[in-house]
Amino acid sequence: MNFFEHQAAARRTTSRLMVLFVLAVLCIVGMVDLVASLVSHSWRMLAFTTGVTLLTILFGSLYRIASLSGGGESVAQGMGGTLVPADTTDPALRRLRNVVEEISIASGVPVPKLYVLEHEAAINAFAAGFSPSDAVVAVTRGALDRLNRDELQGVIAHEFSHILNGDMRLNIRLIGVLFGILMIGVIGRKVLEYGRFGGGRDRGGGAIWVVALVALVIGYIGLFFGRMIKAGVSRSRERLADASAVQFTRQTVGLAGALKKIAGLEEGSRMQDRGNTEEVSHMLFGDGLGFSGLFATHPPLMERIQALEPGFRDAQLARLQADWRVSPPDGMQEDMALGLTTTETTRLPHASSEIRVLPTQVSAQVAMPAADDYQRADAIATALPDALRDLARGRDSVMPLLLAMLLVDDAHTQGLQRQAVVSALGSEVAEYALRIHQQLTADLHPALRLPLASLAFPVLRQRPRPALDTFLACVQAVIHADGHVGLFEYCLGKLLDVHVREALDPSRYARFGRRKPGNVRDEFATLLAVVAQAGNADASAAKRAYLAGLQRILPRDHLPYAPPAQGVLALEQVWAPLDALDPLAKQVMVEAITEAISSDGRVNVAEAELLRTICAVLHCPLPAMLAQVGANAAVPTVE
Repeated sequence: MNFFEHQAAARRTTSRLMVLFVLAVLCIVGMVDLVASLVSHSWRMLAFTTGVTLLTILFGSLYRIASLSGGGESVAQGMGGTLVPADTTDPALRRLRNVVEEISIASGVPVPKLYVLEHEAAINAFAAGFSPSDAVVAVTRGALDRLNRDELQGVIAHEFSHILNGDMRLNIRLIGVLFGILMIGVIGRKVLEYGRFGGGRDRGGGAIWVVALVALVIGYIGLFFGRMIKAGVSRSRERLADASAVQFTRQTVGLAGALKKIAGLEEGSRMQDRGNTEEVSHMLFGDGLGFSGLFATHPPLMERIQALEPGFRDAQLARLQADWRVSPPDGMQEDMALGLTTTETTRLPHASSEIRVLPTQVSAQVAMPAADDYQRADAIATALPDALRDLARGRDSVMPLLLAMLLVDDAHTQGLQRQAVVSALGSEVAEYALRIHQQLTADLHPALRLPLASLAFPVLRQRPRPALDTFLACVQAVIHADGHVGLFEYCLGKLLDVHVREALDPSRYARFGRRKPGNVRDEFATLLAVVAQAGNADASAAKRAYLAGLQRILPRDHLPYAPPAQGVLALEQVWAPLDALDPLAKQVMVEAITEAISSDGRVNVAEAELLRTICAVLHCPLPAMLAQVGANAAVPTVE
């Protein structure tokens, strides 16, 4: 399946989850009513117990969902995770961040925040959040210590597939839904604990104790259904994530090696914090609880290993277990022995490079990076000057850096932009941004501009909300300082706005669309007209590009070419309706946009930036390059 088919499948899974939830609730209500009927034959009593049970389950689910509205960070912090600083000098954490940044560039999503579960010696990891903009990737200390770079890369790639395929929002909603099912049992357990430690000894204490015990028993019924639902939803998606990780990393050795270490080491993937692990077990890379059979949230380890290495047998695993009992593996030492401390580099294309692309190839690349994408991501990451990477990771330098990327060389316009920065953030930030702009002009390849911005997003999102609101307003003031909005200015400004605002309020943007192309004809026409106008100076060529794109998505409609007077700013009216499209309709939309951009037979870096921005805003992340027709070469679309 491609990305859009994965999204459609995730939407169907969400619907199936709600059906299973309703069935579980009906079973729990039925059990409560059965107990109530044994005590009283009054229909009023049955109605009362039914209402209380339903309200309890509903309240529990809504409460837990609300508590997770902060997105991935709330899950990672609830598991006891420690944030990995962007400028860390710890070799293991630096290796983790480098791997994550490379895969982010290759897949076209913002760099997620990183957490480490320092208290967990097992090998495990998870990705959490509502969307790529608020995603968090957490790994255990055991994964950092035991896995070499290739193996860590395989685990992280597995987690990125959950980010890209819509699994995260499904997983985080599953936590909320299942908490409601377990709410009756939670109440019963709390009442029993209160009674044990000093309460419940009055005349009604015995009755309360019996009610609590019954609630606890019924809670175990909810736990049974909860585990069944998690297992049914999770197993197939774990298999797909393994397959995607292999595609990401270009080899099976890394992921298979990580799974072998889980199977061969005593700690395995079982987590120490079983209370919190129960809630997030369906999100983990490996089984964190040790369940099997109907309750297993993951396929058996040997099945997963043999899917990657068909010839691997139990006897080989036994030998590894014996060796590791004597000398447990050390991931960093293995890196040095295997020569994995450095990555192969590739030259970036010339700044004026142009290529030919096919719309179907581009749509197939959305959230599905292949070997060439990862190779180019390595090249981009290596080509970024260290001094600029340090600026992107610095709390005090990240805002001046992003503003510097928006400054122009024209003296008059730059003066207006400087005034806008001074008004919003002060003269010190304005002067810092001007100095960085000179550095960017001298040192930065055009294809590296948006990848550099992507590295800055996690640090930027750590600032307080009022500071971010002020910064985003300043960005818009700088972009509009001279009354003209250029293509790159709009692209960077829009990506900043989308990624920051979604990270501030992640649950608001978590949805699967259902609209069809016929319901957004005017929005399609505006989008294609802007794309055609931006890529063609000649009006007749722009019209041909527009009609080529329209023919692909709305072949029966006759919408005249009417380029909007406000240029790229006209896109502000189309984002919400187009983002609400059905996943499979988005696939056709990406192909139509590509058709319009490439109608003249070539795509340059500026056009690729626009395509990349459109896809990012509409939650269809493109890898860091476009596949070229008839060749393995590609040009970065840039992040």
